[in-house]
Amino acid sequence: MAPERLTKRVFSEIESSDNEIWLSPISIWELLLLVEKGRVVLGEEPIPWIDRALETMPVQEAPLTKEVAVQSRLVDLPHQDPADRFIAATAVVYDLTLVTADGQILESKRLSVLPNQ
Repeated sequence: MAPERLTKRVFSEIESSDNEIWLSPISIWELLLLVEKGRVVLGEEPIPWIDRALETMPVQEAPLTKEVAVQSRLVDLPHQDPADRFIAATAVVYDLTLVTADGQILESKRLSVLPNQ
């Protein structure tokens, strides 16, 4: 986590013991793609970096289920980006609040979102 990239409110919510942190496996897939394209530099091999990052944070892995796949086509996003659709669908299926700075996702009427802006 890069705390300097989070708003005070988002950082406070993530740090709060009242909240759980969930992670879609699609976020890991997307990170790996960004590393492959050179858009994200981790300074080491991505798999050990991901493993270490997940060990340092109490994260629940959100299962990628049939219902998530179905909801990825039903979620009200103005674009067809598959990663965004699966992440948004995960939030819908597991009744999670999605932290994002993505303006298009923030426009969704069906998602519970916490803006990181």
